[in-house]
Formats: sequence, C-alpha cells, structure tokens
Amino acid sequence: METTLLLVKPDGVQRGLVGTIISKIEQRGLNIVGMKMLSVSNELAEAHYAIHEDKPFYNGLISYITSSPVVAIAWQGNKAVSVLRQVLGSTNPTEANPGTIRGDYAIDIGRNLTHGSDSAENGKIEVNLWFTPEELIEWTRNDSKWIFE
Repeated sequence: METTLLLVKPDGVQRGLVGTIISKIEQRGLNIVGMKMLSVSNELAEAHYAIHEDKPFYNGLISYITSSPVVAIAWQGNKAVSVLRQVLGSTNPTEANPGTIRGDYAIDIGRNLTHGSDSAENGKIEVNLWFTPEELIEWTRNDSKWIFE
C-alpha cells in the first residue's frame, strides 16, 4: 500500500470543489488516512516547494499557496500515487483529459486546483511534511476486497 499527498489548493477551496475532488478519489477506492484544512505558513510553503527554489515562478508559488486556506489529505491504497495522479489529470489543465479533475474544472496551470505527489518516495516525504504521525489513522475499508485483488 502506498501513501500519497493531495493538496486542494486555494483555488479549489475558494471555488467550493473540495467535496467533488474528495468524492472522485474515494470512488476510485483510495482511503483518507489524514485530512485537515489549514492556512499555510511561509515556512511550510518553502519546505514543500524547495525543489523549485531557483525557478522564476518560485515566489509566485509561495505567495499563492499561502494566500487562502488549503485542504491537505493523505490518501492510502494500492498504487495510490498513480491512481491519484490519473484522477487529477495533467498538471496543465488544457492537456488534461475530460473526466479528470483538472480536465473538467481548470483552465490555467497556475490555477490547477490540486497538488498530488509525483512518486511513492515523495508521497511519504510530503505526507510527513504536512502531517504528524498522530494525525494519520490506519484503517481498512469494508469494500477493499471488491477494489483490490
């Protein structure tokens, strides 16, 4: 089982899409093992986007992610990273397939509603950055045998 991070970014929260986003992912079969709404501090934003520190859009990322509340969700399941990324769609919404979150609800890359971990390794790192161990709950869905072999 993999654990991965989803952030519903400020545009997703402001547009009232949190429930829609959660519903699409739950319907695929992943479990929420941690969830919280928060105002992102500069320190957390800088740690999360450290990989982009030398890029010209870095300051815009920091300013945007700290501009309004986000919802952070830790998801767990078989192939959780690839399942989540498939549901989200391409980072650039104009390249995202219809039926994906970004394909159905976003237009601009800078307002693409969500962040999803890009690998199992980064999923662990990001979940540990956004959640304490006490905020995560391990559990099994009753319908898991109908979702995973």
